[in-house]
Amino acid sequence: MAEFLTDIKTIRERARQEIEKGPVTDAYGADIERVLSVLNEALATEIVCTLRYKRHYYTASGLYSEPVAAEFLEHAKEEQEHADRLAERICQLGGEPDFNPDTLTSRSHAQYDASAGLVDMIKEDLIAERVAVASYTEIAQWLGEDDPTTRRVFEDLLAQEEEHADDLRGLLERIPKETSAL
Repeated sequence: MAEFLTDIKTIRERARQEIEKGPVTDAYGADIERVLSVLNEALATEIVCTLRYKRHYYTASGLYSEPVAAEFLEHAKEEQEHADRLAERICQLGGEPDFNPDTLTSRSHAQYDASAGLVDMIKEDLIAERVAVASYTEIAQWLGEDDPTTRRVFEDLLAQEEEHADDLRGLLERIPKETSAL
C-alpha cells in the first residue's frame, strides 16, 4: 500500500487552518489571482459567444436557415452552460464572476458578430470556436498540475468547443456556395 506524502495528522491540522479559503489549500500551486483573471476572461468569452449564437439564431433566414438556426440555438445553450461552469469555478476559488456588460467584449477572447448572411454567420462562429479551442488549449497547458480541477474544466469546455467547430465546418460543407448572400 502506497504511503501518503504527508501524514494524516498534518493534513488534518492544515485543513483546519484558513478554513475560510474553502477548497484552496497549501497544495494549490497556481497563482490564484491570475487564475481568477483567466477564468473571468473565459467567462466573458462564453457570454459573448452565447449572445452571438442567439443573435444568429434569431436572424438566420433563407432556404437553409432552419437546420443552421437549430444548431445556433443548441450552441448558444451549451455556451451558456460553459459560462455557468466558469462562474461556479470562480466562486469556488473565492473570486467573483465578472458579468459587467460594459467590459464583456474587451475581456472576451472571441468577438461579437452581427453578420447578415447565413454563410458569414457560420464562418464567424467557426472562427470564434477556433479562438476558444486555441485559448483553452493554452490555458489547460498553462494550468498543468498547479490547478488540476480548473484544468479539467477547461479540458471539458475544449472538447465541446472542438465539437462545435466540427459541427460548423460540417454546416459550411453542406450549404451550396451560391448561398453566401443568404
